Amino acid sequence: MIQVDQSGLLHALVLDGNGGARHVEHADLATLELGESETLWLHWDRSARGAQQWLRQASGLSGFACDVLLEENTRPRLLNLPGDELLLFLRGVNLNPDAEPEDMVSLRVFADARRVISLRLRPLRSTEVVRAQLDAGAGPRTSSEVLLGLADALTERVDDLVTVLTERLDEEEERVESDERYTPPQDKLLALRRQAASLRRFLLPQREIYGQLTRHRLPWFVADDTDYWNELSNRLIRYLEELELIRERINLVLEAEERRMRERMNRTMYLLGIITGFFLPLSFITGLLGINVGGIPGADYSFGFPVVCLIILATAAFQWWLFRRLKWV
Repeated sequence: MIQVDQSGLLHALVLDGNGGARHVEHADLATLELGESETLWLHWDRSARGAQQWLRQASGLSGFACDVLLEENTRPRLLNLPGDELLLFLRGVNLNPDAEPEDMVSLRVFADARRVISLRLRPLRSTEVVRAQLDAGAGPRTSSEVLLGLADALTERVDDLVTVLTERLDEEEERVESDERYTPPQDKLLALRRQAASLRRFLLPQREIYGQLTRHRLPWFVADDTDYWNELSNRLIRYLEELELIRERINLVLEAEERRMRERMNRTMYLLGIITGFFLPLSFITGLLGINVGGIPGADYSFGFPVVCLIILATAAFQWWLFRRLKWV
């Protein structure tokens, strides 16, 4: 018997085919025999040495399948293996403390007709949802339904996050429309756009995976599985459209704010131009009469100052009339 490190097994469940499951210990895996309607689901911590050792030495998977399941970096994809087996790589929303939701968590799954082996690096709430369903007797009954349950739980978390992003953007748009003096924080809007782009990056290939599972039905799929995969694909299409709309709306808000800033700057520059043009002749007159040289007209005239004041007032009045005539003010 192969001796392996028993660390890394998060849960081992034998599905009874009726929506329930019983828990199995690590030590019992080597001698476990499944009943006619039973299915085994093993969930592992990919970083644990025991999980990697068991996968390579006791799982019965090919070296290629083990290498792919344990590789460091991956993206959502679907690989068909000989014997109607498949490898499924999905991404879920990261709901761990102090983590960014768009920093999505990878879930790697091997599945055949009687067995599902899933691996994760960081805690993933979606697997706990499926496990809770099994504990309540209302969970998946077969391998294909385990895959569907995991995919559905992952998609549900995406729905929640897209709703949050949409609500945040709605608040910013409402404040911009209701308050002309409100300046939306660009860092917040750029963060929303970054989250939408990150989600879209992983959800787009994930939608393609669901589409493939809809079109290429494996022999051990339940009769209506393709309908559920198609529904999941349609849901992801809707989320992708919503994420694209979020990005477009953010761009519109940023463009609107940039336009408002340009308009405010143009009004300010226009006002400064009017003020400069208005006071330039007056400054010229006062500057000319204030130079400290001989020969200034009216220097010895007792009514020189009132006359200059009248000239300045007349010039100002003429300028005001001219600006109004030209519709500059």
